[in-house]
Amino acid sequence: MDDVTRQTHIDRVRTDGFTIVDQAIEPSLIAALNDALARLERDLDAKPAMNGFEGHRTVRIYNLLAHGAPFEQVPVHASVLPIIEGVLDAGCLISSLSSIAIDPGETAQPIHADDMVIPLDKPHRPIVCNSMWALTDFTAANGATRMVPGSHKLANPAYGGDYETIAGEMRAGDVLIWDGSLWHGGGANTTDGRRMGMAMNYCAGFIRQQENQQLGLAPSQVEAFSPRLRELVGYGVYQGLIGHIDKKSPAQLLDGDAQFRSIWDR
Repeated sequence: MDDVTRQTHIDRVRTDGFTIVDQAIEPSLIAALNDALARLERDLDAKPAMNGFEGHRTVRIYNLLAHGAPFEQVPVHASVLPIIEGVLDAGCLISSLSSIAIDPGETAQPIHADDMVIPLDKPHRPIVCNSMWALTDFTAANGATRMVPGSHKLANPAYGGDYETIAGEMRAGDVLIWDGSLWHGGGANTTDGRRMGMAMNYCAGFIRQQENQQLGLAPSQVEAFSPRLRELVGYGVYQGLIGHIDKKSPAQLLDGDAQFRSIWDR
């Protein structure tokens, strides 16, 4: 990607809240990702979460980097990362990598902003920048992401409110990139085919602890900590969302504590 094209996309995100990079991803990688996700869905027996946010006919697979190739190619892709770095900065971090397969009969996702659980007055500088990779064609009929252009400059939407939106229609291989403050939501799928996408999400690099507590402390040591100390070193989940691992809290993985419920399941 040349500097002029990159800057054009960055400026669109700043002005409209989003941009679409046409044919950003090579067909061979799209095919490899679709094959890997189909295998994972079978192996993990992935099913819809059955809640209003994640959907009743939408299959999601989280923590994709843990599953090896070809997912390692996604966060650093040369057609996407330079734009993300221009919106945030070169110190940005991976926030999450997951797949979102919207099957026939799914209803529209509630309109929301990805950073609305973070208690900062808006508008503010971008602290979240996310992308949706089209692994199949995205149309208004099969669930293309619906957006409210320019809404990243406004306060948070009323979650699930009725807003006038546009559909981010894309061909397989296109990538939608948006400011985390943009009002948006997955569309309804009224067709007889699946809409397959992958959400590659990033956050600003300053949103983290000064000392890396997760690597600096052995899990065996953290097991002996009080619940509050565990939370303070990063073994908690903020607002039922930030810090989860495949919709589980670090405490659940540490010692089997089953009290956690994600923000989407509440």
